[in-house]
Amino acid sequence: MKAAEAIIQCLQEENVKIVFGYPGVPVGPLYDALRKSDIEHILVRHEQAAGHSASGYARATRSIGVCIATSGPGAINLITGIATAYADSIPIVAITGQVRTDLIGKDVFQEADIIGATDSFTKHSYLVKDAKDIPRIMKEAFYIAKTGRPGPVLVDVPLDIQNTEMEFVYPKEVNIRGYKPTINGNKRQIKKAIERIKRSLKPLICVGGGIMSANAEKELIKFIEKSKIPMVHTLMGKDGIPTKYLYNIGLIGSHGFIYANKAVAKADVLILVGTRVADRATGGSKSFGKMADIIHIDVDPAEIGKNLSVLIPVVGNCKKILQDFTEQITEIDTKVWIGEIKSWEKEYAKNRQSKEKVNPQYALELLSEMIEDDAIVTADVGQNQIWTSHYLDMLGNRRFLTSGGLGTMGYSIPSSVGCKLAFPNRRVVAVMGDGSFQMSMSELGTIAQNHLNIILLLFNNSNLGMVREYQKSVYKNTYGVSLNENPDFVKLVEAYGLSGKKVNCNSELKGALEEAMECSKTFLIECIVDKDESTL
Repeated sequence: MKAAEAIIQCLQEENVKIVFGYPGVPVGPLYDALRKSDIEHILVRHEQAAGHSASGYARATRSIGVCIATSGPGAINLITGIATAYADSIPIVAITGQVRTDLIGKDVFQEADIIGATDSFTKHSYLVKDAKDIPRIMKEAFYIAKTGRPGPVLVDVPLDIQNTEMEFVYPKEVNIRGYKPTINGNKRQIKKAIERIKRSLKPLICVGGGIMSANAEKELIKFIEKSKIPMVHTLMGKDGIPTKYLYNIGLIGSHGFIYANKAVAKADVLILVGTRVADRATGGSKSFGKMADIIHIDVDPAEIGKNLSVLIPVVGNCKKILQDFTEQITEIDTKVWIGEIKSWEKEYAKNRQSKEKVNPQYALELLSEMIEDDAIVTADVGQNQIWTSHYLDMLGNRRFLTSGGLGTMGYSIPSSVGCKLAFPNRRVVAVMGDGSFQMSMSELGTIAQNHLNIILLLFNNSNLGMVREYQKSVYKNTYGVSLNENPDFVKLVEAYGLSGKKVNCNSELKGALEEAMECSKTFLIECIVDKDESTL
């Protein structure tokens, strides 16, 4: 068979059902082979969206997302999607076309060094130089993407290689020299960690996105139930545990809750689980965990001690290590400690309700009440992301997806496409601002072509709200953030054959949500928000 056919056969061997892509001549043979397969191809309207849709699909299914782009500008457009997946440890395999082998390095039409361009934000990458290596490369690509700390893997395939005849034998096993991810935690380190936790008076668990990557939510709850230790979470860890769970204190970091950050500052033992604790999680605070002995559980040893001094590192899979922790832990008396935290929560509680325009807090609390317990919500980047992280309730099997590490605007719509294709019968809601909506509104075409039913919740303040809020705080003035010439968003979605409604005040919102939930196609709810509405 041709190498292009072999690539598609590899995808089938890995049980790939859907790929997101945008064709071009340098992937012509690959697309011809794809056409003859049972794999569904979703034509995006921009290659960046292919990466984001693959990310949404991967996160919703807890498997691997696959995206395809042609060479040169197509591959370059895929970069933001790849970098976004890398920052949030999302497993995707990106396949790009490349010019003929004999033309590489000669600056020919639509040539770009995509391997070099993405080197710093791929987990691994391959430039295929020999067709016979394709089965091994594809097997390794999927293995690397999913194991250890998940992440994106790039496979760049020159046009002449795609057309090469070859014999196909798919490997049954992977054996990569030097790549042996640690799964089980060191028993001695686990014992030391448990002994320190047992002596603590103010222990606190800090959960990141690694909990979801490891499918370890149940193990986390079992550990908390047995130990009675309260927890906080980073932005990426929001859907790791129900919002109103007794031991869940809430979001920490730059845009976290004051009382949650205060709990971190006062804790005497801080147990980090599947989090990098980067600057947004610490809020840049020098007091973050300064009074605590830090125990850090992470599958990636490079992250342990990188941002905080750690007393006891435990390298391995969160799911397995939490099981070990639960077996050895005994109940800690945290009643006084939790009571202290709850008193801070009451002290700093805020409840703002705008009377003239739509209040985001009200909108998201209402959404939380009305959507199903297994709904998937994707949030974009900006004020809408912070409002959603604050006010959207997680319960049941709800999921919350956003771009946390890279902070990529335009993420919510294409990622919601991936989620809806993964689970057609689950409610999918994409939350965005008017700025981020316009970063990926071309994907309305993808939504319409595939007859997807998604609720788009748009907060429109005719500004780049997050930047405006920052400028007002730091510079006492604003510049370059006005979006006064926004289009009529409802007419825009209607031009694609979709539905929508503009909501000007809180009282109109419930009816619009009911209409959206009953609609058989994608429905935009445009919420008019005061430009001075802040995230604080």
